[in-house]
Amino acid sequence: MMTGSVREDGFASSDGADMSPEQRVPEWGGDELADPAGGPGLDGDLLGIDPTELTDEDLIREMHSLHRTRLDTLRHAADSALANHLRRTAELETEYLARHPGREVDPSRLRDA
Repeated sequence: MMTGSVREDGFASSDGADMSPEQRVPEWGGDELADPAGGPGLDGDLLGIDPTELTDEDLIREMHSLHRTRLDTLRHAADSALANHLRRTAELETEYLARHPGREVDPSRLRDA
């Protein structure tokens, strides 16, 4: 195992057992995607339409698309693409929950406490 070593791309490598995806992705800043080159960040148009401006139908379609590509992005995309995917998923799901605070919960999906 090469814990603590530096990969060829300059980012520290780790087994990741005690790190969240956000911690393993160097471009992730928590609130926004940082430009790995040190610039001011990516243009907002490249990051997608503000979720508050989407219709319910478009919001669901966007979430479906992200969830459909999730595993492939996690396993094979560049770190910056994964960071963008994490950010966009959080934005869309947060908007969905804001619109549907009393969403119907399927009793079969509940576990005993």
